[in-house]
Amino acid sequence: SLLPGLVLFCFSFPRVDKDRSGIISDNELQQALSNGTWTPFNPATVRSILGMFDRENKGGVNFNEFTGVWKYITDWQNVFRTYDRDNSGMIDKNELKQALTGFGYRLSDQFYDILIRKFDRQGKGQVAFDDFIQCCVVLQRLTDVFRRYDTDQDGWIQVSYEQYLSMVFSIV
Repeated sequence: SLLPGLVLFCFSFPRVDKDRSGIISDNELQQALSNGTWTPFNPATVRSILGMFDRENKGGVNFNEFTGVWKYITDWQNVFRTYDRDNSGMIDKNELKQALTGFGYRLSDQFYDILIRKFDRQGKGQVAFDDFIQCCVVLQRLTDVFRRYDTDQDGWIQVSYEQYLSMVFSIV
């Protein structure tokens, strides 16, 4: 027998693929996703997720690629629920700190304030599910780029202005 999640998944592809093209676009995925706040899912998060799974650079994902998108979002949902200790549907600064510390990051309280300001689209001092994904993905990309330059792994790098710009533009 099929797992309940897989059954739900099989029925969901046709529902999400509104134009019946066989490809789920960023707009279709954004309309299908819920961040728990009754606001549209962060378009940057949707584009970021699709970009990871759109292997042929066609501007969307087919059914096979959508299985990866589905699993990715489900995995993030489980992580989010783990760290949303008060079940508010939002991640506050302390919950974000616990999550990122759990991922191996060691950051200052001031930096968590910066992250909350950057990824709190609703101005509540908290981060919704979609923005939590975006925060973690951006932080991971920045870390990956930093590590390429941190050849001695001491947490310090020296880069030229042009190298710095290259680093930033490889992320945005």
